[in-house]
Amino acid sequence: MHHARRRRTLAAALLTATALLVGGCAGDDGAKGKGAREPALGPVAANPAGSALSLPLDAYTDSDAEARRMEAVQNRLIALCMARYGFAYEPPASRADTGGGAEQGRHGALFGVADPAQAAARGYADASGAGDSAKPAPPQLTESATAVLFGTRQGETTPSGPDPRTQEEAERTDSGIEAGGQRVPAGGCLREGYRKLYAPTKDSVDLLFSFGLASEAHTRSQKDSRVVAVLKDWSACMEEAGYDGVGTPYEVVEKLGLEADKAGPKAVAVAGEDVACKREVNLVGVWAAVETAYQQGLVEENAETLALYRKQRDARFKLAASLA
Repeated sequence: MHHARRRRTLAAALLTATALLVGGCAGDDGAKGKGAREPALGPVAANPAGSALSLPLDAYTDSDAEARRMEAVQNRLIALCMARYGFAYEPPASRADTGGGAEQGRHGALFGVADPAQAAARGYADASGAGDSAKPAPPQLTESATAVLFGTRQGETTPSGPDPRTQEEAERTDSGIEAGGQRVPAGGCLREGYRKLYAPTKDSVDLLFSFGLASEAHTRSQKDSRVVAVLKDWSACMEEAGYDGVGTPYEVVEKLGLEADKAGPKAVAVAGEDVACKREVNLVGVWAAVETAYQQGLVEENAETLALYRKQRDARFKLAASLA
């Protein structure tokens, strides 16, 4: 669609953005607290593809392919545990990869739909196909095998015993459950598989540590004056296109009543305007620059823990190779 009469040119939008982005500003929340200065930004790309975005904390989180590999390793550890008690274990099949993850990259949907082709083809439907297929059925197990897998006593549906944080601690913990004359690990083989992979020792960094930092950076970025300003411009553009009352890209589907058919004609039309407005004000470029600044600050603040996390992550990859 063409809206040249009502839309500023990209060059004009970038001039406005430049005025906002020079240096850091004192914000209400800032990076660490009220009155703190907002971080200075690096280069602000003009309408970068969301699928191509790279953020500082990416170095400390698994890609989709790596996550699937770790899932397979964890399942292998569970199967080895079950075998000690004489049980064969076949894990539920993982949901098939539809290719949407590779198409969107890690951050393709971080700021809402931003790709014109995706908007035209699917509107707001999830490119990964999440929710489109049935959840894999759990494996069918005997009562004894279930007790070993989950660490449950007869009649329990969830384990009531101790749940040590690390494998190191678990090896000193009595679950109070036996099978075939052997003590069952606390939490069963499911928990043992997790602990051996992600929490072998007392200095193991929480698996979700880096995800927590990324979430914190995103929360801070939403309060940053430069993101607030570009969202205001985007919202005004959406209003000019006939879609009132949406303050952020995350509200579009709900506030415009698109939940029932996210890929229908109305959703496709709205998504097209949404993406066009994002491009007019360079929302992805501005927000990604701000997000990068907050992530970089958190990487520097947590450098020691992140270095340990990366070392342990490398150890997990070595374990994966040894079990292949």
